[in-house]
Amino acid sequence: MISDLELVARVTSSNDKAAFQLLVERHQSAIRGFLRRLLTGDYGTADDLAQETFLMAFRKLQSLKSGGSFVAWLHSIAYRQFLQHVRKHAREQVVAEPPDQTHDPRNAADAEILVQRLLGFVSPEERACMTLAYSVGMSHPEIGDVTGFPIGTVKSHIQRGKQKLQRWLEDHDHYIPKNIPETGAGLATEARSA
Repeated sequence: MISDLELVARVTSSNDKAAFQLLVERHQSAIRGFLRRLLTGDYGTADDLAQETFLMAFRKLQSLKSGGSFVAWLHSIAYRQFLQHVRKHAREQVVAEPPDQTHDPRNAADAEILVQRLLGFVSPEERACMTLAYSVGMSHPEIGDVTGFPIGTVKSHIQRGKQKLQRWLEDHDHYIPKNIPETGAGLATEARSA
């Protein structure tokens, strides 16, 4: 299998659109998932921002540092697209609705819905750091690279977000079992055990 960096080299050296298409196919699901979490389940906007992310990545591919992580670089573009969207639509901000008590978090689909709704109760910065840590699996330094936050700030955003989610879950008597399948529910479980 050809590595991401080899594909990037093909695109930058000979404008190989097929190589870029492979990069898109490889990473579109992760980028869409990241943006859906940041947008607390707004799939249409997340898909639009994902498309903008890949367009921007194609235009700016020359700026990727030699040997740098393509995945982290791509997530940083997606994060900036998200921030631009938030700034543009700040006045239209909608307050998150509490999760429905009928959701069964053991069901992967219900767990994903629950996580997306719960993430609406934390700040966009906390949401980004938590999603990159628990859903994408990035380290604190990688999250710092993506968001531009110092490592201490990344840790603070994750900790504060977990505390907010834990407090919300306790205040609303939501039970999140410890044996949830590894989907987005990892965030809710992590918040519960904080």
